[in-house]
Amino acid sequence: MVDGAERLLSARFLTMCAFSFTVFLSAFQLIPTAPFRIVDLGGTRFTAGLFLGLLTYASAFTAPITGALADRLGRRRTLIGCSLVLSLFAVGYAMSTRPATMLVLVAVHGFFWSGLLAASSAYTSELVPAGRRAEGIGYWGLSTMLAVAVAPSVGLWLYQFGWMAMCLSVGVLNLLMAGIAVTLPDDRAGRPPAPRHAFFTRDLVEWRILVVALTMFLYAFGYGGVTSFAAMYAQASGVHPTGLYFTAFAAVVILTRPFSGRLADRLGHVRVFVPCLLLIVAAYALLALGGSRGWLLASAAALGLGLGSAYPIFAAWILDHVATERRGAAFGSLLAAFDTGLGTGSISLGWIIEHHGYRVAFGLAAAVASLALPYFLLVGTRTLVSQVNPPAPR
Repeated sequence: MVDGAERLLSARFLTMCAFSFTVFLSAFQLIPTAPFRIVDLGGTRFTAGLFLGLLTYASAFTAPITGALADRLGRRRTLIGCSLVLSLFAVGYAMSTRPATMLVLVAVHGFFWSGLLAASSAYTSELVPAGRRAEGIGYWGLSTMLAVAVAPSVGLWLYQFGWMAMCLSVGVLNLLMAGIAVTLPDDRAGRPPAPRHAFFTRDLVEWRILVVALTMFLYAFGYGGVTSFAAMYAQASGVHPTGLYFTAFAAVVILTRPFSGRLADRLGHVRVFVPCLLLIVAAYALLALGGSRGWLLASAAALGLGLGSAYPIFAAWILDHVATERRGAAFGSLLAAFDTGLGTGSISLGWIIEHHGYRVAFGLAAAVASLALPYFLLVGTRTLVSQVNPPAPR
């Protein structure tokens, strides 16, 4: 699909940015609103917390399979199908009158959510010139960041008018996603038909990528705690507004990600990825030192620069080692590692915060993240030694 030119902002690429913006605009209206609905239906706060947990784990455990399935069926076809199925889930959520029903739905929802993310990542990767991979993936990721910045407020505002109103918005956006995907060219066009083999074999999962992606698990562990408890930490420390951490984090990501991706493409992905891992450790350590406004802002800046740049750079490096027809499976492995770390960190650090406090919890997050760098250098770079898709000459 990529003709070798270095042009990045093509019509197809911008269409995928619009698609991903709509995906996250829909999802992040539902995710923060569903716990309120569960509590209103008589569920406990623990039950409400299971909604995101089940979505995350279901997505993580099925992503290697749904990514490989997208490679086999076609990524555009997967985008269309998953979008239509998710519109049916919106109907199911709207009709749910019991917390248990919503939890069952979200567990199945995670399967299609992982397929959507893996397929969209693989499709977009083919639109990015080889010499600008980190920059291109970074720009594409900004569309999701912008959606996450506005979607929760929209969802909670709509919930004031009733659960049905919020679900209607989610369902319409899912249909819009399908409509956008229909306009995309077929990713299989112009390619020789791939030989048909049995699907469920030992080669189904990109095991090499999954081994290397443990790096993401280690640094995402702490991010699960940040996502769930940074606002509560600010409130407990008397910092207002309580969402200050996320505002600062998003601002730093938006301002720095395009430059960090461009720098990585020019200097080398590994050279820039290593400082990102160090910044992530520093961000968690700063939270362990204190929860005042200054500590929070310093941590948000370090995390925005480190974590905000790490994924596009790491994904671009991974693509240098994966055949084009296996990119869906590769992104599925990345998604599995990141989401597992996110969910595990949220649950584990929540227990530690309850029993030992925030500073101990984020100290543990820093310790776990500190293992990511030696693991990546000792295991990751040695596991992927041959370049299947070498980047364009710099």
